[in-house]
Amino acid sequence: MASERERLHNLFPDLDFDPEQLRNRYRQERDRRLRDDGEAQYIEAEGEFARYADEDPYVESGYVRDPLDLELDVVVIGAGFSGLMTGARLKERGIDNFRIIESGGNFGGTWYWNRYPGAQCDIESYCYLPLLEETGYMPKEKYSYAPEIYEHVIRVGKYFKLEDRALFRTRVTQVRWLADESTWEVSTHRNDKIRSRFVIQATGPANRPKLPGIPGISSFRGKSFHTARWDYSYTGGDHTGGLTKLSDKRVAVIGTGATAIQSVPFLGEYAKELYVFQRTPSSVDLRGNKPTDPDWYDSLEPGWQRNRRENFAATLAGQNLGEDLVADGWTDIARRIFLSLRTRSPDEGEIDMEEIELRSEIADFQKMNEIRTRVDATVRKSDAAEKLKPWYRQFCKRPTFNDEYLETFNRKNVHLIDVADTKGVERITETTVIANGREYEVDCIIYATGFEITTDAYRRVDFDTLGRNELSLYDHWRDGFRTLHGLSSHGFPNWFTIGINQNAFSPNMTAMFDDQAMHVSYIINEVKRRGKRSIEVSEEAEEAWVQEIIKHAGTGPLNFLNECTPGYYNREGTASQGTRQNTPYAPGINAFNDLLKEWREKGDLEGMLLS
Repeated sequence: MASERERLHNLFPDLDFDPEQLRNRYRQERDRRLRDDGEAQYIEAEGEFARYADEDPYVESGYVRDPLDLELDVVVIGAGFSGLMTGARLKERGIDNFRIIESGGNFGGTWYWNRYPGAQCDIESYCYLPLLEETGYMPKEKYSYAPEIYEHVIRVGKYFKLEDRALFRTRVTQVRWLADESTWEVSTHRNDKIRSRFVIQATGPANRPKLPGIPGISSFRGKSFHTARWDYSYTGGDHTGGLTKLSDKRVAVIGTGATAIQSVPFLGEYAKELYVFQRTPSSVDLRGNKPTDPDWYDSLEPGWQRNRRENFAATLAGQNLGEDLVADGWTDIARRIFLSLRTRSPDEGEIDMEEIELRSEIADFQKMNEIRTRVDATVRKSDAAEKLKPWYRQFCKRPTFNDEYLETFNRKNVHLIDVADTKGVERITETTVIANGREYEVDCIIYATGFEITTDAYRRVDFDTLGRNELSLYDHWRDGFRTLHGLSSHGFPNWFTIGINQNAFSPNMTAMFDDQAMHVSYIINEVKRRGKRSIEVSEEAEEAWVQEIIKHAGTGPLNFLNECTPGYYNREGTASQGTRQNTPYAPGINAFNDLLKEWREKGDLEGMLLS
């Protein structure tokens, strides 16, 4: 068998870089950032830190209401896109006796909380914004900004008449199965008495702000807030900029993921001094936003959005050899890999997995070389440019797209503080941020550290669900997720979840949630239509699905993640400590949706027990 070097030369005779050198550099950069505490480096936003997550700067304080006494068919927990689409799909099934319980002041979830300057979706809006055909709305641009997304959220709520089904500014504190009554008791912090036949947990993966456990974080006496609770009364301005109140302020930003990529250009424009503390640089590609073409819009035919979403998913999964309808930074690598495979000569023989992986890696190296070259071409400060280069495979972290972020580091008042060698900021005092042994005097600290997406469920969802025999959902999932199709679990009758547990993952999360919502609403409708009281996953069906997930998972995804720089994709470098049963359904979201469709068409609710 030919050595890898020989195979590389044969497959890529004109390669202008050494893959092994890049692999070594990637490993070195990963090791610089690995921490022994993994995800424990982040503290829970509760107690003295609760204000970073529980306070709502977008509504007036002091809201009170009388406790409610409700008997319902369905309770939906969460009013982000997953909860909103669940409500819409329930309405389509004629199920109307439900309530959507939400801690925020309105619909929106992530897009209710994310109002920081420059906030924008990184998935094409024609795919990302759900229910466009149903509501008759067409986004203004290829990539929508937060205000337009929030407006669409409200539009969907009004279109499906969900406003009078919502309990806003209400936090669920416990969900408990009452076996004698075959119903769920839903407790809230407003002392509501709610009984519901069905519960759908639609809290979403991005609902709890993530806060770094930096020593001394509670001692800071200046202004501090999380980007998901942006304080415009302090900064001035709005989503479009105008942060004029920062003109005499020294501002620290901690974190350089998607949130910082979008907000730092505005902070750099208005702050007296801006210090950006970076442990790991993001991959920043061109955004290339553009207005929606009205002629293209007029040419669309019914079913266009689902077709576009499925085309996007198939392209990302390497299953689309035809037209790429979205054609953006997300699909770029997939197109490169396809091109490499399609230009093989027939006399090269049958392709094997080793060649596929090698071609994928080379395409990735080429793409990331372009990303790093763009940094050199944009950032004039050579020291900053070198620190802004990402040294890892592109999908080790969620890629970002922005046309202003890199340019911001050419400003004299903007300072990039690389904290990779100390694996993060060292300490915070009453007036300073300490990094690399140096104190930086600041007036304001902004935590651009995102949401707790892959931390343990009990941290991301701040209430417990107690099923049959008082079994905690957290205990049931202690050694890994146990579900049927990622949507329901044995021991939890009439309970469903919309999310990313043991189902097919897509960066276009709203497409995932919508198909899950349609499936769950179908099941609930069938229970009611057949005159039954409850439905529950059988123990055998749950175990069979766990084994199905494990069978498809293989070792490739975990091996890939273990080579990555630390981040939430690989649970801060601890992916190997997890279980393969926590991985997504490997054949992809289109295959998963086909599987659910076939399950519904069979009509026997296979794997679920009716009573």
